[in-house]
Amino acid sequence: MSDAVQPTTAEVRAAAEAVKTALDRHLAAVERRSGDDDPAVYEAFNELAAAAEEYDELLYDRYDEVTPFEIPGSDDTLPPYTGPEEPNALSVLIRRDYAVVEPQRLLAQAQRVEAVEENGATAAAGFDAASGTVHGALGVLFGEFEPDEIASRHKEFGLEEGDSTLWVTAADEPADPGEWLETPFEAIDPQRVVCRFDVSAVFDDESDDELEDDLAPDSELDEDGDLEPLDADR
Repeated sequence: MSDAVQPTTAEVRAAAEAVKTALDRHLAAVERRSGDDDPAVYEAFNELAAAAEEYDELLYDRYDEVTPFEIPGSDDTLPPYTGPEEPNALSVLIRRDYAVVEPQRLLAQAQRVEAVEENGATAAAGFDAASGTVHGALGVLFGEFEPDEIASRHKEFGLEEGDSTLWVTAADEPADPGEWLETPFEAIDPQRVVCRFDVSAVFDDESDDELEDDLAPDSELDEDGDLEPLDADR
């Protein structure tokens, strides 16, 4: 890294002082905590994590040194739950990402759906109808199949799975009919999330890294990813 983009010694020292201040604030919040899920402790924890991360980055950029701190990712945790102890209603929010990897397969599946719906009468015209474009075909398929069925059969539709997440949130009362239809994903309170389940290829990569780290020194992975012993003469 060039001197022009390196942090100054003053910036590094200021970051160190910020860590000290954040440590004091975190300890004070812990000492006067009001319960296991005290929001003040959670806020102080996040401030300390941010200060430590900033110091670690500046220290490395300036001196090529690291700290012993392991900063937990904020995306992997939820704030303390502050919703009703006995929820009278709940919402399930689901996001699933897909890549369209085989457009022709997608189009063919949508055309089959349209042909069946029209009893074959418009099978030839289907290509020029809704199923004749990728976005139109997506509308046909998601209108015909439940999202869970598409998730389980995504390869048949020319799709490849990406990341997905499911959040369960608690509420005091059910929403009125039509209340949130125009903005279904706004105003979600993270502190009312009862649980969440995430699926991502990044977790698979982390598992692979851990597996490689745990391999015995006298073994290696073959081309199929299976363990095989190293040759004794190596």
